[in-house]
Amino acid sequence: MSSKEAELIKRRAIAFLKNAQQLYTQEVYDLAAFNLEQHCELLLKYLLFYYEGFYPKTHSLTELIQRLQRFKKELGELLQGENLLYITKLEDAYVNSRLREYSKEEVGLLLKFVKEVFDKYVEA
Repeated sequence: MSSKEAELIKRRAIAFLKNAQQLYTQEVYDLAAFNLEQHCELLLKYLLFYYEGFYPKTHSLTELIQRLQRFKKELGELLQGENLLYITKLEDAYVNSRLREYSKEEVGLLLKFVKEVFDKYVEA
């Protein structure tokens, strides 16, 4: 993968967050949750490409974070306490957003977590 492709992944990650915010405003909560997961997944894959030159073919945020801890130890805090609950909720959204409805409150909490916690740890 070239640096051009890596930048595309980063741009798409940012676009997924913007799309999640729009969908949340439009009360399309299931797709907003999916877009939040995609934002997180792509940012983690972007960082893995930066550090390793490639990224694994997985959708597991937990696995991606564990792999990145070798380079950014502080990312391990995303897998502790309340943060871990949000990470697993986001992971679940990859599949569950197609199978069940999400509430405004649930997605609002995920959106807040992604913007105020996740993105600060990742800072791609």
